[in-house]
Amino acid sequence: MSEIATALLAENAESYKTQAQLLHTFAKRVHIDITDGEFTPTFTVTAKDLWWPAEWIADIHAMVARPSEHLQALVALKPHLIIFHAEVQEDLLPIMQYIKQNGIKAGVALQRSTVPQTVGGVIEAADHVMIFSGDLGHYGGTASMMQLEKVRLIRAIKQDVEIGWDGGVTVENAFSLAHGGIDVLNVGATIAKSADPASTYATLVNEINKEGVI
Repeated sequence: MSEIATALLAENAESYKTQAQLLHTFAKRVHIDITDGEFTPTFTVTAKDLWWPAEWIADIHAMVARPSEHLQALVALKPHLIIFHAEVQEDLLPIMQYIKQNGIKAGVALQRSTVPQTVGGVIEAADHVMIFSGDLGHYGGTASMMQLEKVRLIRAIKQDVEIGWDGGVTVENAFSLAHGGIDVLNVGATIAKSADPASTYATLVNEINKEGVI
């Protein structure tokens, strides 16, 4: 069954606190974005600014050029999942192994141009593979539904891996993404920019749980 993870992207600690307090009223699984200003054009809060309520399932999506420089600080936070990008220049296999040795799930994100077969070894080692259809370091982006073809390609490499989607999830496409094989729909702008975030979250949950129509 698919689930909604609410995205949290903040430029500073005060913004992070404000967003976290808002999401705390309804969110269960939360996708926390951090950037370094190098892999992405923007800066966000860093690991030292991160915290979350004990009941959250917290995933950290680290859009950073050198994962090894952030690894220790992120692991120390004990999140549910840490995601790095396949497109970095470092070898992700030992990094993912270290994450898993510390009782944390290891994930890899694939940008639009990245073909799953070219990073097959990393996918085999991953607990989670995220199809990234967004705009690095920003809320929003467009959900390129053609990227759903990657679900089949990823499962051909590792059948039971959890598959996430980041970028452009809306009330209008959530059903199609969930029934297209996406396990975790990470939702940023649709919730963050809503006049009633809790209601929008509930609507998204209803959408992904609808039965298909033949």
